[in-house]
Amino acid sequence: MSREALLVTHTGRRSNFAPARTVTRDLLEAGFNVRVLAEEAAELSLPGVEAVTGPYAADGAEIVLALGGDGTVLRAAELARPFGAPLLGINLGHVGFLAEAEISDLDLAIRDVVAGEYTVEERLTLEVTAECDGEVVARSWALNEISVEKGAREKMMEVRVDVDGRPLSRYGCDGVVVATPTGSTAYAMSAGGPVVWPELEALLLVPVSAHALFSRPLVTAPTSTIRITVDPYTTFAFMSCDGRRSFDLAPGSSVTITRGQLPVRVVRLRPRPFTDRLVAKFGLPVEGWRGNGADRWPEPMSQ
Repeated sequence: MSREALLVTHTGRRSNFAPARTVTRDLLEAGFNVRVLAEEAAELSLPGVEAVTGPYAADGAEIVLALGGDGTVLRAAELARPFGAPLLGINLGHVGFLAEAEISDLDLAIRDVVAGEYTVEERLTLEVTAECDGEVVARSWALNEISVEKGAREKMMEVRVDVDGRPLSRYGCDGVVVATPTGSTAYAMSAGGPVVWPELEALLLVPVSAHALFSRPLVTAPTSTIRITVDPYTTFAFMSCDGRRSFDLAPGSSVTITRGQLPVRVVRLRPRPFTDRLVAKFGLPVEGWRGNGADRWPEPMSQ
């Protein structure tokens, strides 16, 4: 029985072509059947691969490899999640917070995949239903976040937020972000939300540019139901899921967000503390903004 791998690549940069060909060659030589999305296979000119299309591209795959930035990982997650396929992100972009490996680790990462020497973590997801006048107008999901945002740049949006069936607050704002711990370092953080360790199960609620005395980010239970209602007399709005799937919302629409039934299964090659990932990805000044203060601080305790 052949081993199956799906390769998802950001083909918008020609610099990504060589790593994609390297991964493909190494997996084929190891006995994998390598699937590549048809439109990407045509651009990459990869010999020996199986061109696939549609939502079943990851069905039966042992692993899904995403070569690119966070956008590529999110696109690959759409294919991997329905089938529980483990997802490995290899960063060819800039920050690449969702990626597990860097391009400099490419050969080692593929050796680990071939040897099966990796672990898999389950990441909490969100599911959302949007309704208007009692009719469902959209259903979707997200790994990072779901945002409800104003549709008219010159106007403020009025919304009411309920948590677990109880009214919480009304905001005049640019939008509201509901994020997972995985997504806490993305849009939610940019809007002033907290960074949450991915091992924690919780939902984050972050108002964006709210004109209100109380507009603090909130962390709710993972079992919470968050409902965002667009005021019937305000401007129209739109809903975005991971910045990839967008839906228009008429005034009076309501959006209900809960924990997703299906997680995204993420590959970990050589797990390291989340603190180290934060420092590395964001270039945090562990030695202080004013220079090296190592002589004033004790060495960290070994784990």
